[in-house]
Formats: sequence, C-alpha cells, structure tokens
Amino acid sequence: MIAVFRPFALALFCLAFVGCASAQTAIERRFIPAADLDFPAFAQSSDQSSLTVDNTAWNTFLERYVAAEDDGVARVRYGAVTQEDRKGLDGYVAMLEATDPTLLSSDEQLSYWINLYNAVTIALILDHYPLTSIRKIKSGPFDFDGPWDDKLVTVRGEALSLNDIEHAIIRAVFNEPRIHYAVNCASIGCPDLRPQAYDGASVDRALDEQARAYVNHPRGVSVDQKGRVTASKIYAWFREDFGETEENILNHIRLYADPALGEALEGAEEIRRYEYDWSLNDASTN
Repeated sequence: MIAVFRPFALALFCLAFVGCASAQTAIERRFIPAADLDFPAFAQSSDQSSLTVDNTAWNTFLERYVAAEDDGVARVRYGAVTQEDRKGLDGYVAMLEATDPTLLSSDEQLSYWINLYNAVTIALILDHYPLTSIRKIKSGPFDFDGPWDDKLVTVRGEALSLNDIEHAIIRAVFNEPRIHYAVNCASIGCPDLRPQAYDGASVDRALDEQARAYVNHPRGVSVDQKGRVTASKIYAWFREDFGETEENILNHIRLYADPALGEALEGAEEIRRYEYDWSLNDASTN
C-alpha cells in the first residue's frame, strides 16, 4: 500500500478533535514510515544475472481466487481458499524467504519484493479470516498499530515486517512511485491485487498497467461537474513519492489518465478531497 496508515493511539486522539478531512489526512501522513534504507544489503543487485523466481504457485493462486467484479474492483475469494491451495501459498512464501534477492537483477528483485509483500498479506488475511478490514488484525487489546510492524518473514537472516518490505526496502531502494499501484493492502481503496505475478521481464509494463487502471477508477481519481478533484489518500500519504506538491501529483495522474479523465483534469490546480476505503477486498462480501 499499500501503502498503509497505522492508527496509533495518538492519531486517534488527535482525530477526535479534527473535523476537516484534509487535516485528518495530514495527521495520518505523519504516521507513515519514511522511505529509509534500514537494510543496506538489500540495495545490492546483480544486473547481469539471468536468475528468475519461479512464480508458478503464486500465479495458480491468483488465477483461482482473484477476479475483477462489476464495479471494476478486483476482489479475493478468501472464503473459498482450500487447504491445499493455502499450503501452496505458504510454500511459495517459504521459497521466497529462501531466495537471496541480491542475486537477482534489479527488475527481478523489484518483482520479488512486490510478490512477497502481496503473498504475505494474503496469508495474513487468511490467518485471521473472516474479518472486515486488515486494520482489525491486532496482537492484543492495546495494539494500536495493526499488523504492519509484525515480523512475518525472514530473508537473508533479516526478520521483516510488511512495513520493512514496503518502506525500508521497496521505496528506499527503487525510488519508483508506481510501486504504490502494485503493493496491495487487502483493501477496497487500494489498487487492485494484480491477478498475475510480477516478473522482471514485464514489471515495467505491469506497473504502467496498474497505474492506468487505478488512476482511471473512481477510487483513484474522480472529478465532479464543477471540476473539483477527489483522489485516493495514497497520493497524500506518499506525496513525496509523487512530487510533493499537488501540482506535481496532478501531473503524475495526467500521465496515466484516459482521454475523458485528462479532459476533466484540464485546468485543475488542486485536489479538493482525499478518500480511502479500508474495507476488506473480499469477494464474498460484495
């Protein structure tokens, strides 16, 4: 995400006294981890390497359980996952844990981290299913952080959380705003979980496809009849990744806007509102 917002106790206290949506979003943004390289070893890659990751098991899982519905949002049939397919998913995650990503090319490595993040997130949801939102996952009654700082996998001897993967590795190493269209936090407001694995040979094209799909869906960007722009909170939470200012964010959006949206955005200079839906992307609830 996922970019993700972690609802710490302080944030909840502050939000109780904030009526303005923009002020609320600003408070949320303060709790997004910075893109700091906390694991320098993972900044290494082997760009002459021809090694690839076998994503067969992940592709099989995605093909069986992920599909776009009538509203254009891809959902996951969590309740239909069989024990056999859950074992296959766990085996895939274990295989990624046993892989040394520094031996991969940069594109293959980026794909590796995105696939790991998404597969681990799905496994996390299945561990706690049924539930209505990933934010419901708590380690105890006084856990205000949610699951994003829990150490869930180990790669090259490093215990990693979802936040580690997204912020301290992917964002810190690759400096690529389009990753926000790829990492999926199991929420309706998030860009779709892609129904195919990412791979080094096609990751650039896949990121462009994901960007276009999200930008041109109402949960990404919409413009009302008065020309007022509503955008996903992703653009506010990670504004530095998209160019910091709303002018640069809008210019980024225009790069992927279809003609109709591009026309609607002509003359737009600000984003009036940011929104996000944390409801679980569960096919059985739609």
